[in-house]
Amino acid sequence: MKLSVIIPVYNEEKTVGELIRRVISTNLPVGWEKEMIIIDDGSTDGTPKNVKCHIPKGFPEGNMLNVKSGKTKIRLLSNKMNLGKGAAVRKGINETTGDILIIQDADLEYNPNDYQKLLKPIILKKTKVVYGSRLKTLKFRLWGREKTPLPVHYLVNRFLSFLTNFLYGSKLTDIETGYKLMTKEVYQKLNLVSNRFEIEPEITAKILKIGYKILEVPITTVPRSYKEGKKIKAKDAFLAFWTLLKYRLVNY
Repeated sequence: MKLSVIIPVYNEEKTVGELIRRVISTNLPVGWEKEMIIIDDGSTDGTPKNVKCHIPKGFPEGNMLNVKSGKTKIRLLSNKMNLGKGAAVRKGINETTGDILIIQDADLEYNPNDYQKLLKPIILKKTKVVYGSRLKTLKFRLWGREKTPLPVHYLVNRFLSFLTNFLYGSKLTDIETGYKLMTKEVYQKLNLVSNRFEIEPEITAKILKIGYKILEVPITTVPRSYKEGKKIKAKDAFLAFWTLLKYRLVNY
């Protein structure tokens, strides 16, 4: 079995090298392989150079690297201009050869060590779709040592998850999670068209409309601030809202 890790990257020169290292070193179940499909989405900083610098020496693109967790294949794709996360994800999906796919942001918010935990329900044939939920156990707190990071994002995500559950009859807590893992069979049925961050609600809406069960597994993340480079803006919340409504009302 093979896990395909789709990594859309835009101006992440400070984090992409460490992310590559973490994905390579992450252990998978015995007998599994993994491939990394890195899509540089028209970066204007040192991202492309850093990607190539952190691919292990003597490791030409497309070759196999033996690591503790099995074999890892790395491919680097590039867009000449910035087309958006959705466009990069769709490009990566078209190039995958794995049985299971997961989207991995390059900003180090999400921990690749969660792959095994996310894979388990699929291996046990409990579902074909697993989401890593940041909010399943996270409480809303405005002060104290454990105060909620980015509280506005928390509330918006809770609202979008509520709207999703209302429209599609689901019981999700975190539709905006970056960790959406599913079989390639599911991805191939989605016919994704979004170019920017609305790719997230589009994926969820179409999965639910087709009739697949989404199982959530709790995960923890290290969210970064806008100052540190977070890219999601207020307008993306409105696009997410519209995307959820659109795919409830129309066929695709």
